Amino acid sequence: MAAEVDEITINYEEDGVLVLKELDKEILSKGAWTTILFRYQDLDKRTNEYSSDRYVIRRYQKKDGQYQSKSKFKISSPEQAAKIVATLTRWLG
Repeated sequence: MAAEVDEITINYEEDGVLVLKELDKEILSKGAWTTILFRYQDLDKRTNEYSSDRYVIRRYQKKDGQYQSKSKFKISSPEQAAKIVATLTRWLG
C-alpha cells in the first residue's frame, strides 16, 4: 500500500519475478478517492515475454493514511480504447 498518490504502482512480483510491469501512469484525480490510468504489460510465464501494452483504470480510497484499491476497469483491446477516446472526444467537442 502507498501513503502518497505518487507512490501507487501496479508493479507486481511473484517469487522475485516482475509479472505485471507498469510502463506509465496518469493520475486523473487526487484526493480521498483517487483515479489512475495505467499502461502496463503482463509476463507470459510460458514464453517469459511481456504482452503488448494493456490499460486499466483503477480507483483508490485513502483510509487510515494508506491508499487501498477499490475498483478497476480493464480496457480489453486497442479497439475498445479507441472507441472510448472517440466517444469522449465527441462528447467534449
